[in-house]
Parts: sequence; C-alpha cells; structure tokens
Amino acid sequence: MLWPLLVLIGASWLLQSLLGFMQIRHFNRKYSQLRSLGRVVIGKNTGLFKAGTVVMFAIDDQNTILKASKMQGTTIFSRVKAMKGYSGKSFLNLKNESIDEEHKLTRLAIHDAISNFDIIRRGGELQVKKTWIDHLFSKKWKV
Repeated sequence: MLWPLLVLIGASWLLQSLLGFMQIRHFNRKYSQLRSLGRVVIGKNTGLFKAGTVVMFAIDDQNTILKASKMQGTTIFSRVKAMKGYSGKSFLNLKNESIDEEHKLTRLAIHDAISNFDIIRRGGELQVKKTWIDHLFSKKWKV
C-alpha cells in the first residue's frame, strides 16, 4: 500500500521538475529576445501565498523603453507576456507616470525594477533578498 503512494509522489515530483524546467527555459528565451534589443532592467515581487511577478524592460542608450514584458502567476504554467503601453516611454520617468491601472503586484515589481536600475546606475551592487526559507534557517533555535 505504501509503494503506490511513493511512486505517485515521485512521479508528481518529476512532472513538477520537468514543467519548472520548461518554464525557466521559456523565461530565458524571452529574456534573450529582450537582451538582443538592448539593456534589460528586471524587477520582481515574489509571493509565498500570492502570485509572484517578474517584469522586464528592454531599454536603449537613452533609457527609452523598447519593449516590456511580465510573468505573473502562482504556478509553473505562468508564461512571459508582453506589457502594452510602455514602448517609447522614458524608463527614468516611469516612476513619475501613473501606473495605477496596473495590478498591485505588477506595480510593486515595476518599482523594484526602478530601484534596481537606480542602484546600478549609481555604481552600487544589488543585494540578494532573503527568501522565507533563508529567514527560517537563519533563526537561532533555543533547545
């Protein structure tokens, strides 16, 4: 009775791994397409129980947005999709423009992209943000 359950768990894990690999491959392909246009600014807003969002902006030497894309969702079936209405706008003026029509999670990812761009432009380095797993394992456990 235990073996069928273990086989089901193993098969589920393999399927999830395969689909996750395909999602990452799709993301990398879309990133490469944007990278061929110019520099790419990426912002993200990760969620544990809410949809994660990644936005990518291809910009030229004058910081004009050439193309914008986002990937948003909670599952491995999320795909990168084009964001309409950003081409031709100045990336530097994006924080002054109204992005209120965007979903809240998308707005947070756009603000993260702007922040990342400002840090890099000033010669700084991006800090790796701790995930919930990092926070869990960094706690001092009292015994």
